[in-house]
Amino acid sequence: MKIKVKPVLVAAPMALCYRGLIKTLRFEVEGLENLTTLRDNKEPAMLALWHNEIFTLTAYGFTKGYPYVTMASDSRDGQIVTKTLERIGYKVVRGSSTRGGVKAMLSMTRLMKKEERIGVITVDGPKGPRHKVKKGILAIAQRTGSAIIPIRGYVDNPAVFEKSWDRFEVAKPFSRCKVFLDKPFRVTSDKLTPEVLEAESLKLERAMSNLGHGF
Repeated sequence: MKIKVKPVLVAAPMALCYRGLIKTLRFEVEGLENLTTLRDNKEPAMLALWHNEIFTLTAYGFTKGYPYVTMASDSRDGQIVTKTLERIGYKVVRGSSTRGGVKAMLSMTRLMKKEERIGVITVDGPKGPRHKVKKGILAIAQRTGSAIIPIRGYVDNPAVFEKSWDRFEVAKPFSRCKVFLDKPFRVTSDKLTPEVLEAESLKLERAMSNLGHGF
């Protein structure tokens, strides 16, 4: 879908509405200590999430107030996402696995190191396949020495975009949201050959698939 309006005109009202919606959501959280322990020990961390759960998990992330850096696609639609996220406190680098990916990965790595930010990656985005881990997060984690925290968000009766590739979910006002954070996943120190990348991505994929439960 192509959005033909100016991103700067859309981002402000979107961010305002999003902030308002976030205040109505009720979060039930398990495993937050897995992230806070890393932060207390000043260890670098990344969050791995599925694309269809962005809405809920970004909302939860906003409530915690941590310094984040995430990635948005290098497109017009991605510009709207970028401007909206920046208005709620996220740092955003532009690029994806399909365009500008290497530049975005380097920018994210720099910000994680320089500003001690938590990297946030939708590991099956931007176009899928759904719930299949791509390799970019593993390279960034190894380069920054970060532990990866798999995170899942389940919503009570969400609005689901059935025709989108990921069946994107949006929490309705006053929804209950379950958030689960797993124990740190640490990428091997071995050279990331294609074989090693495949094995590590499958391990992370299994961890995410088995994490938490819905309503």
